[in-house]
Amino acid sequence: MDRAQMQQRLDELIWRVEEARIKRSEHHIVKIVAVSKYATLEQIRMLYDLGQRAFGENKVQMLQERVDALEDLPIEWHFIGRLQKNKINHLIRANPFLMQSLDSLELAEAMQARLEREGMTMECLMQVNSAREESKAGVDPDAAVETYQQIKERCPNIELRGVMTIGAHVDDEAVIRKSFETTYAIFDRLRSNGADICSMGMSGDFELAIECGSNMIRVGSLLFK
Repeated sequence: MDRAQMQQRLDELIWRVEEARIKRSEHHIVKIVAVSKYATLEQIRMLYDLGQRAFGENKVQMLQERVDALEDLPIEWHFIGRLQKNKINHLIRANPFLMQSLDSLELAEAMQARLEREGMTMECLMQVNSAREESKAGVDPDAAVETYQQIKERCPNIELRGVMTIGAHVDDEAVIRKSFETTYAIFDRLRSNGADICSMGMSGDFELAIECGSNMIRVGSLLFK
């Protein structure tokens, strides 16, 4: 893929985000996180050069490799994948701008112990399993507000910024919308606890997610595949 093709893909994505954003509100702002697992280092550099600043990786080892390989660029790195406890130290070394997939109080407490030992903090989003799908990680929606507050109370080295979800993995748009609306309602309740990020929507459903209130989307295949 050459620079002109990359520019076209980015422009088309931004246009679609703008249309969805304005349906929600003229004042609604949406951040695009480019999911770079499909991308080469050269493509990441190219997209950065075109103005994209936030990039996401879903594997800790790949995140660390790319942080190191692209350390000359002030990229805003996001970790968006499931984190195993034995990889916590690797994540802390990579030190992403935002960890989006904090999926349980148990994981938060394990991270808190390591962060405290290293004298570090990390900004995170709590992942909500809004569709209640067994294949997905995340906190049950009914327990989400309480779990969020427990993490804030017990894990001072974790700075919670809001919530993340993956839309229901079905073809029925009404079911997908319901999963986004469920998460947005939780986010709305957590604003009084300092929540300001609602990360919902990927390449196949980001417009619907934005209409439901998402202010951060995670898009990979539309840019790189």
